[in-house]
Amino acid sequence: MKEIIEEKYRPLSPWEYFGYSILFNMPVIGFIFLIIFSVKDDNLNRRNYARSFWCIYVLAIIVLAILALLGLLTLPLSVPSVTSNLPQA
Repeated sequence: MKEIIEEKYRPLSPWEYFGYSILFNMPVIGFIFLIIFSVKDDNLNRRNYARSFWCIYVLAIIVLAILALLGLLTLPLSVPSVTSNLPQA
């Protein structure tokens, strides 16, 4: 016997997850759909999946910011001073 599940609570199929992953990774269109699906509540599973992409993006930005900060802090240590090789006047 097949139970009727309300559209709001219908689980996503594996192909839907695959398709949404491709859609959300598109540069501009994916970002727009990511915003729309993360606030729209037609399907709670799709909304939560879109929100999980936001969490991944926030974590990636934090990691990249830390790596950039560490790179900028160690840059003076790894590059010899340019002014030390100039002739003295």
